[in-house]
Amino acid sequence: MKRRERATSGLVLAPGASASRDQSALVAIDTALAAEGVRVERMDFPYRLAGRRAPDRQAVLVASVVAAAQGLAGEMGVPQDRIALGGRSMGGRMCSIAVAEGLASRALVLVSYPLHPPGKPEKLRVEHFPAVKVPCLFVSGTRDQFGSPSELEVATGAIAGPVTHVYLDNGDHALRRRDAEVAAIVAAWVLAL
Repeated sequence: MKRRERATSGLVLAPGASASRDQSALVAIDTALAAEGVRVERMDFPYRLAGRRAPDRQAVLVASVVAAAQGLAGEMGVPQDRIALGGRSMGGRMCSIAVAEGLASRALVLVSYPLHPPGKPEKLRVEHFPAVKVPCLFVSGTRDQFGSPSELEVATGAIAGPVTHVYLDNGDHALRRRDAEVAAIVAAWVLAL
């Protein structure tokens, strides 16, 4: 009997601003999905590859996401809309901007989305949300200083696609020691697409 083809063939994962492709949560998600036959490509941004600490400008970061997604789709020989995108914090945000700007994608996986800088709830990073039309998973801690559950729920109401929220009780932005939980949540959601 032939195995059913999954709606999601692959997932590109981008790290947070201070991390690399080997960020522990990304590795855990990769391991969980690879066991289920979903190809995961963990990427690095150009500034990390060049050994710099400060992130590149947004246009460069978004272009890197687009290149990684197109590269994975091409390598796998699948349509671009079979590749999901996501990542932690800044990486996930750049993926969401790429999709809002027109990159075809199956879905978005956004772990610890940085809704606003800590202590600055008036500086929301959501102007692109209305242009996001794909299914979105937001995994956040209930004590995330970059956006509370209630702030996130209000802001994501602007997203045109279906949105799923999962909150980890007492988790902060880093979600330290919660990688296995995050990976299980992401894998179950991606496999159900």
